Amino acid sequence: MTVHGSSAVVLRAHRTNVAQPPSSLLEVATLPPQEPAAGQVRVRNLFQQVIAANGDLMFETTQIPAPVFRLGEPIYGGAIGSVVESRADDLPVGTVVLHMSGWREESILGPGEAFPVPDGVFPGPEYLLNQGVPAYHGIVDIAGVGDGDVVLVSGAAGGVGSMAAQIAKARGAAYVIGIAGGPEKARYLVDELGLDAAIDHHNDDLDGRLTELAPDGITAFFDTTGGPQFEAALRHAAFGARFALCGTLAGQVAGGDGGHPRLDIMTAIVHEVQIRPFTTLHTPGQIQAWNTHYAQWYAEGRIRFARTLLEGTLQRAITAQDELLAGVHRGNVIVRLASHDDAATVAP
Repeated sequence: MTVHGSSAVVLRAHRTNVAQPPSSLLEVATLPPQEPAAGQVRVRNLFQQVIAANGDLMFETTQIPAPVFRLGEPIYGGAIGSVVESRADDLPVGTVVLHMSGWREESILGPGEAFPVPDGVFPGPEYLLNQGVPAYHGIVDIAGVGDGDVVLVSGAAGGVGSMAAQIAKARGAAYVIGIAGGPEKARYLVDELGLDAAIDHHNDDLDGRLTELAPDGITAFFDTTGGPQFEAALRHAAFGARFALCGTLAGQVAGGDGGHPRLDIMTAIVHEVQIRPFTTLHTPGQIQAWNTHYAQWYAEGRIRFARTLLEGTLQRAITAQDELLAGVHRGNVIVRLASHDDAATVAP
């Protein structure tokens, strides 16, 4: 096989504040040719996952428990691809795999870095590019959601929140309320994802709606945003409510301060609210627990893969990162990758 250089998304400058769009700091560059060594495979990437955490990994340092992107080098992330050259007996040419070395046209992967996508479980391989692991870990292991709970999920139209809200329903919660930005997203939560109610934080009064929807208080809160939504949830917490704090999306965009909400300590004390921040390390046990339940619940029609599927080259993935942080899309954002030769045939 003739080996040619392939393109990858490279970090050309560190992010210094949340107002900087990722596209201003990323570029598509051509990598030197590389051949797979013994035990390795060359994978042509088909789908690229885009997540909010990438914005944080572009800073020189971050509190996120993941390696930051290195200056002048390709960034990484979840992707689905097809093996086009193999020197590994267990991954023949044509095998479709999931891996974490995306954001490039082709990836060279070694033992333990490529995971075959099972056939016939989901409509397409991109269904594995979801953010269900932190959603499941937060709802099940941290918040302990089960029968009878009244659950509030912030950022419920996003990749993690959309999964968390559906997992709460699948776990038997009595009432699940999602918070999203805009009437279209709020309708989507109820009409398509099956939540019991939705609050549009752009137009609705949070306190008024929570009083109406949860008059006896919420018993569990899965928070991806922080800021005023955390403060409102605390004001409407039932006795002994469990708060699973997953993210601070309200602080990851220009002008946001989601990571520094005011904590009403007296309310937390009187209501004995259990505030449980957590990180998700994607351990084998966490991944297996989610994938097992995901396959079962999907087959039973109890959970949907909320996603926005875009088309384009790696450059489209870069602009999709900007759009994700700006709240343009809903659900898990995925770019179906086209080669540069095919770029003219897909949407910009």
